Formats: sequence, structure tokens, C-alpha cells
Amino acid sequence: MDTLASPAALLAPDEPPAVTVVNPHGPAPVVLLCEHAARRVPARLGTLGVPAADMERHIAWDIGAEAVTRALARRLDAPAVIAGYSRLVVDLNRPLDSATLMPAVSDGTPVLANQALTDGDRQARLDALFHPYHAAVATCVDAKRAAGQTPAIISVHSFTPVMNGFQRPWHLGVLWDQDGRLPLPLLELLRALPGVVVGDNVPYSGRDGHGYTLKTHSTRPGLPGVLIEIRQDLIGDAVGVEHWSALLAQALGQLIGRPDIHHVLAGA
Repeated sequence: MDTLASPAALLAPDEPPAVTVVNPHGPAPVVLLCEHAARRVPARLGTLGVPAADMERHIAWDIGAEAVTRALARRLDAPAVIAGYSRLVVDLNRPLDSATLMPAVSDGTPVLANQALTDGDRQARLDALFHPYHAAVATCVDAKRAAGQTPAIISVHSFTPVMNGFQRPWHLGVLWDQDGRLPLPLLELLRALPGVVVGDNVPYSGRDGHGYTLKTHSTRPGLPGVLIEIRQDLIGDAVGVEHWSALLAQALGQLIGRPDIHHVLAGA
């Protein structure tokens, strides 16, 4: 059964919650994350001044990522923390001082409602969406640690097949920063799969600000972690979601529980 967070001030009582925790009591030593799951906008913010067609694009959400995250939660029997609102309202995977936290323009599309934000506007979004999401992640991690586990933090994202005219060749990307104990063997396993093209810190890098959630909940506390990117055209339907979630679950299943991975990194 899913557990739902309480609505905050920006959200009306009848609106979906800021965050949903799927399979909260899943026993695997893993916490799955999906920060860009939804393209929903709080009713109070209208359309954000963004055309409906653009809200279907990758600028508003990570297409297919929620479905893959839920499938991994089922396959690995692990909890998953899933965001309820669009990254255009507030990007949960950016630091508070990032220019793309509440972007004025995203991949060439103006986000009109973000172009004259007051401090109060920004704080309302943080209080309603950003802080509840990260609090839910911390609660799941704390529960694992209280049970004697050192959980691996696995953040699931997706990327558009074409960016700035460049056809991206990768099926998957593995993003990480300083701690390679989970991403490096995962890269090795994924690269051994026939016909699968896997990028190491591409098409984005976990070292350049694209991994705020991982840095906050994995790197700083010394927990194993990785951010996985999947190309969106591969997971745009149920068949693709099942195929790629099965592939990822098989690879991750060979690593989850290994004592050389599941320990708190000294000096963190």
C-alpha cells in the first residue's frame, strides 16, 4: 500500500500530494527516487504560462521515469519516493541557488510564471513541494538505517533522444560523483549486455550540479548511490518499461546486498 504525504499550503486539500512513497516497507536495502516523475502543476499556478504541448515534452517531466521506478520498486521489493509535480514548478534535483531550480526558460520554452517570482512565491513552492520531497527521502533512509541497513540510493531519470540537434546514442547513462562502489560495477554489468550502449556520466554528469538529490542523500552521508538515466523513446510504453526495468533490476540485483557496497563510507 502507498503512503501519501500531507498537502502543503500551495496545494488545495483535494489536489494530489507533493510526494508519494510506494512500497514503504519493502525490505531491500535500497531507496528508489524519482524526482521528475510528473508534469502536474498546482491549480493555483494555472498553466505556468506554458503551452499544453510543451507540458508534454521533456522540459516538464522525465517521460517514463515514474513507470520504471514503480517497476523497480516491485522487482527489487524496495521503497520508492515519487514526486507529484512538474520540475518546471520547482526542480527537486537542483540546489536552492541554482538558476534552473525554477527555470525562467527551459530548452527554449519560456516559463512565464517563473519570470517574476517574489521571495514569497519561491518559498511557497519550496515549502509545498521541495522540502516535503526531501523529507520523505530522509524518512525512508532513516527507516532503513534504523533497521540496521546501509541503503543504496538509486535515482531514476530519463533523457530526450535529441538535444540541440544531437542524436544521443546512449540507451542508458550512469551518473555519479566521488563514490564509484555502486556505479562502476553497474557500468560493467550493463556494458556487458549485447547491443546496449551505456554512458559514464553522459548525457549528463553527476559532477556538475545534476545530482543534487544524490549528493544530499547519498554522497554526504556516505551511502552508496547512483543516478540512472534512460532514453525516453525506449520507455514510452508499457512494453519498453517492462523490458528496461527488468534489465536494470537484473543488473542491480547482482549488486544489492554486497558488503563491499553496503557500508557507510569512512570520512563522509
